[in-house]
Amino acid sequence: MRKLLAAGVACVLTLSAASIVAAQQVVETPAEASSAFGFGHGGHGHDGVRTATPIKHLVVIFQENVSFDHYFGTYPFAENPSGEPAFYARPFTPPVNGLTHRLLTRNPNAGNAANGDGAINPFRLARAQAATADQDHGYTAEQRAFDGGRMDLFPQYTGRGEMLPGGDPSQEGKGQVMGYYDGNTVTALWNYAQHFAMSDNSYGTTFGPSSPGALNLIAGQTAGVIDTLNGTGATTDDGHGGLTMIGDPDPIGDVCSSPTASQVTMGGRNIGDLLNDRGITWGWFQGGFDLTRTNPDGSTGCARRTLSQVTHSTSNDYSPHHAPFQYYPSTANPTHARPASIAAIGHSGDAANHQYDIDDFYDALDAGNLPAVSFLKAPAYQDGHAGYSDPLDEQAFIVHVINALQRSGDWQDTAVVIAYDDSDGWYDHQEPPHVNGSQGSTDALDGPGLCKGRAVLPGLDGKTPAQGRCGFGPRLPLMVISPWARENTVDHSVTDQSSITRFIEDNWLDGKRIGGGSSDAQAGSLDSMFDFFLPRLFDRRLILDESTGQPKQPAGWPYWPIGKGGHG
Repeated sequence: MRKLLAAGVACVLTLSAASIVAAQQVVETPAEASSAFGFGHGGHGHDGVRTATPIKHLVVIFQENVSFDHYFGTYPFAENPSGEPAFYARPFTPPVNGLTHRLLTRNPNAGNAANGDGAINPFRLARAQAATADQDHGYTAEQRAFDGGRMDLFPQYTGRGEMLPGGDPSQEGKGQVMGYYDGNTVTALWNYAQHFAMSDNSYGTTFGPSSPGALNLIAGQTAGVIDTLNGTGATTDDGHGGLTMIGDPDPIGDVCSSPTASQVTMGGRNIGDLLNDRGITWGWFQGGFDLTRTNPDGSTGCARRTLSQVTHSTSNDYSPHHAPFQYYPSTANPTHARPASIAAIGHSGDAANHQYDIDDFYDALDAGNLPAVSFLKAPAYQDGHAGYSDPLDEQAFIVHVINALQRSGDWQDTAVVIAYDDSDGWYDHQEPPHVNGSQGSTDALDGPGLCKGRAVLPGLDGKTPAQGRCGFGPRLPLMVISPWARENTVDHSVTDQSSITRFIEDNWLDGKRIGGGSSDAQAGSLDSMFDFFLPRLFDRRLILDESTGQPKQPAGWPYWPIGKGGHG
């Protein structure tokens, strides 16, 4: 026994020494070396805040318009053609509920003549085809595409197309909605999935486009519109004399809102209000929010814009209807006022009112002032929204954020959640659970005016049901990247967008719920994507290349939890 123990200790010491040498070969600066091994000083400034888990910092990267099958349908198997970044799965990688051989070769959308020329099987989009058309992702259109759970009318109701380099003619019309990427294009996300946790059973809380998805993230409630401007085209009757948001209106009062667009103000409370009540620091950080900055092309103010080298299109960095806290008077910063200082970021009582530019996030991180809860919205060209963004620009943003966090002194108690606002209408084969019913004029899941559900959700006034909240909506990607995330895990627990709100409530707010008909009260938990019981014996960092999405340094270095590292 003594010989076995001695051999084991020697093995560990040898492994540790070898790992230190390997680490020294890939760490770029002494500051990164101290950060990588937990040495040095620094701190997040929230040591006095009690949390239910070891997570002291949550960073939610909220992206745009991707269904689960669109990014992970063939995970973990990639085609690996010449000229594209290669991806090979680790041994024992668990499978996902994805595109089976039958779905790839005898898909119900290909067999439904109602889809016309778009009646095709799912097809792989190459890396050179990263720029695609924006699909139809309206509240009603998506329900019709689901066809009562048969999931076979996507080309007819949500399909749109444009020319694809090397694409077949059938893939350039409505059949384009059947396209999917693999690990040769969404390489970073597949690599994160290999080392951290992902879900294959997470859904939009309701059907519909970006704004409802963003409201479900922060409030779990799309009913309760209390004011409108320029018509009510982005809303529907809630059945009790009120309105439910189902479209993409701009927020009333935001100086960047289009003067001719439909605009609304929301009533009720959101997760920002609850965090303010407890004095927990938080912020929404969005590309283009700082109107005082000037981009390299000279654009500034609300019209700050960026040219994507992938889509070859220019889009404004800031999109008002992607900024959910701007709809609520209590958390809005309508003039885009700047924070008084970096030290003020995340705190109440400042003119910015918790609404910031994405550059403010990096400034706060570098200054050791990372808020407890941060929501990140990329500049539009990097948010993944088909039509003006793409998986490659999106990958550059996500990797840049996560690399910066991993090189900071806050990584040891940080969790990053990557989530999406809606599916863009892209095909996904999985019928969602029929959780919340609705019988409004814009519903069509189970027939005209009908969306069946096990229960119904009320509006702010408690009246049931609040029409226009049909859900769950399409299946969406959801990932957790953290030293505390389970490794190479596919979670099958049923969750939705408001599950992220529930995690915040459970971790920082003793389980307090928003109320007012919010879906947070029934949301599934993210807890099974974490492991809070095993000690952190290894440094869970995976530094990726922003362009290729491939690892720049090995994951899983031995970790000695001594202090905190610098930001590097």
